[in-house]
Amino acid sequence: MKTLVLFLTMMTINFISNAQNTDGITITVTVPNVSSSDGTVLFGLYDEATFMKAAPIQSAKGEIKNGLAKITFTNIPAGEYGISCVHDANNNERMDFEENGMPKENYGVSNNTMSYGPPMWSEAKFTVNTEDIAMEIRL
Repeated sequence: MKTLVLFLTMMTINFISNAQNTDGITITVTVPNVSSSDGTVLFGLYDEATFMKAAPIQSAKGEIKNGLAKITFTNIPAGEYGISCVHDANNNERMDFEENGMPKENYGVSNNTMSYGPPMWSEAKFTVNTEDIAMEIRL
């Protein structure tokens, strides 16, 4: 009987410990000002090494409903990250550019800092600690 009670106690402690253990943080991103319902909004989550240089750590595609797109990145470990998004109006899975190099499609980055030229890591970065994050990025 003592063995059964001990076993059940250990199983309960293990269950509670695992229930509280998470692999990372959730980041929910909302774009509230999409200009049309054409296409989707593409999102990328980057660290400093990949921002504007390589494929994102995680990517997501948000449906546009009533001028709004919303996605969630899950299991994000603590660290510094930046997010970029683009309204992919023609659904070709990439950002389109004019012949002179200017973007044809609206885009935005975390912290909503938009300057002339490509987005800068120092302006787009944010810190993930122990709390889930909800942010808004404007195009």
